[in-house]
Amino acid sequence: MLRSDASAGLSTAEASLRRQYHGYNEFEVTEQEPLWKKYTEQFKNPLILLLLASAVVSLLMRQFDDAISITVAVVIVVTVGFVQEYRSEKTLEQLNKLVPPACHVLRDGKEHPLLARELVPGDVVLLNTGDRVPADVRLLEAFSLQIDESSLTGETEPKHKETEAIPEHDGGGHVEHMMNIAFMGTLICNGRGRGLVISTAANSQFGEVFRMMQGEESPKTPLQNSMDQLGKQLSFYSFGVIIVIFVIGLIQGRNVLDMFTIGVSLAVAAIPEGLPIVVAVTLAIGVMRMAKRRAVVKKMPAVETLGCVTVICSDKTGTLTKNEMTATCVVTPEGRRAEVGVVCNNATIVADSVIGQPTEGALVVLAQKVSTIRTVLRISGL
Repeated sequence: MLRSDASAGLSTAEASLRRQYHGYNEFEVTEQEPLWKKYTEQFKNPLILLLLASAVVSLLMRQFDDAISITVAVVIVVTVGFVQEYRSEKTLEQLNKLVPPACHVLRDGKEHPLLARELVPGDVVLLNTGDRVPADVRLLEAFSLQIDESSLTGETEPKHKETEAIPEHDGGGHVEHMMNIAFMGTLICNGRGRGLVISTAANSQFGEVFRMMQGEESPKTPLQNSMDQLGKQLSFYSFGVIIVIFVIGLIQGRNVLDMFTIGVSLAVAAIPEGLPIVVAVTLAIGVMRMAKRRAVVKKMPAVETLGCVTVICSDKTGTLTKNEMTATCVVTPEGRRAEVGVVCNNATIVADSVIGQPTEGALVVLAQKVSTIRTVLRISGL
């Protein structure tokens, strides 16, 4: 179906034709709304609208102190909500960083460096330790190939990859059982390989994750739902008070403008102007208290939900820990041969990150800390 020469790859002309059909190997992020529009959307909360209405009425009635205090409270609450939403949208940008900017492919029978976005199905890609897989690749060659698929499956243990076909009855249709596929965005921890691009961009397994993240909407917490309900009820009662007093005034033959002013004043007085800011400050205090206990909360409304939690069941590696190890005690015959641990492992340190097994990475870091030897010859290089 892919009609590609596994030993020579695609021709440049064929790759251009396929790119016109499949498009570029990149994710199309839906056009984001401008910041000003995101900010104004925070005012759709019923209680916020009610407070703004009361601020306008206070201003018309020359009650400037009330108008200013209500406006300040609204601005603070709206700004806090805007910042929370803005932070949550950064998740998609983090996903894009998992896609490598460049890769090595076979084109016209020769190896070429290529921008990952220009890959098309049928390209033959070369994979080496430390590379991120630029697309979903069916492996044709695999030499001691191990891939970290934690960005896709959450499993922190590297998967050993092979080239043999996997029967469907052996779980060949599930990601965790596709041992002959290197998935887009995953990291080559060890070994090298060569493979045929079978899916790019949105058609890849990583594309499924990207679509899920784009369509995800954070549900409101019980506190947020209660605040929305309170805003609607207060609006209903406030308008009810205005109508009742206005009708009573008309029946008694009083001045229409005076009765309207009295009704509006009573309605404004019934609105708890300080409630939103009190809630925001209370949640902020909860965030700070949890931070002192080394619990970081990204979204303030989550504090209320966490307050009801008694037990949290969580995986350890990659969730509570970073899957990074450090050697704390070394025992050798002479008590000083830290470089021994470097000779027999395949891990490397690139930009302060470990490429390879965490245990082997810890030994490399130890040798760099205590060894006077700048270059260590690995056993594999002898």
